[in-house]
Amino acid sequence: KQQQARLQTLQKELSQLQAQLGDEDANRIVSTHIKRLHQYNEAKDAAQILIGRLASHRGITIREVHNEFGLTDQD
Repeated sequence: KQQQARLQTLQKELSQLQAQLGDEDANRIVSTHIKRLHQYNEAKDAAQILIGRLASHRGITIREVHNEFGLTDQD
């Protein structure tokens, strides 16, 4: 009886999760996220290059430029 109740609970959870995800294909979702992550990384790399050039032009460290713009190590 406990196993049957647990199975019904799990099936209900599964149905709820499937409803939240919708009919989207999991591979398509992952592919979209990978593309967005790639775009983000390219933008971040470009920003870091510009920050490096700005620091060099001003004769200061990259950390000082980060501090000036309120950026943290996680940014």
